[in-house]
Amino acid sequence: MLQIKSFTFNPFSENTYILFDETKEALIIDPGCYEKQEKGILYDFITKEKLKPVKIINTHCHIDHVLGNAFIKKTYKIPLWFHAEEDPILMAVSTYAPNYGFAQYQESNVDHFLQEGEIVKFGNAELMPIWVPGHSPGHLVLYHKASKTCIAGDTLFQGSIGRTDLPGGDHDTLINAIKEKLFILPDDVVIYPGHGPKTTIGYEKLNNPFVGINAVN
Repeated sequence: MLQIKSFTFNPFSENTYILFDETKEALIIDPGCYEKQEKGILYDFITKEKLKPVKIINTHCHIDHVLGNAFIKKTYKIPLWFHAEEDPILMAVSTYAPNYGFAQYQESNVDHFLQEGEIVKFGNAELMPIWVPGHSPGHLVLYHKASKTCIAGDTLFQGSIGRTDLPGGDHDTLINAIKEKLFILPDDVVIYPGHGPKTTIGYEKLNNPFVGINAVN
């Protein structure tokens, strides 16, 4: 049975997720831990639960979602996966990290480019990557069909959507991708976003002011 543990890290209040099951194999998704205390919180949870991290996955590579990549890679000797179109996004982080107060940012490199539809396996679980561009060019949402859950990164939030004014962003692309890729999922699918509280596909289809049934675009 899939379990999801969330942590909120760094000044951007980014949600980091650990997914694991009865085998204790675990995925670490969007590690945003930067400060020593934040890294310790993540490390202590993994140790306490006797988890075996096997992969890092970035839904996308904006700074707030990758601050802990290097720490996790070094600590657990595991590979980093994300979509190929996010590689230049990640490479750019070191150039602007000091401007955001992250002078001790450590670079990380990709080990595998993850494609839409390429099944991600760990333990007894399987995740389906869904390409949902617009917030960033190679943004992936990770769907666990068996439990009807999505790790959605910065695509769809409770009552909002990801910002599209950053390099590589496009408002119309994101709106269309959410409607065509996410809103075809069952209404009771739970969305675990990159920021803020969880929500459901059904709730956002009805109520989201950007993409809901009453939205004006």
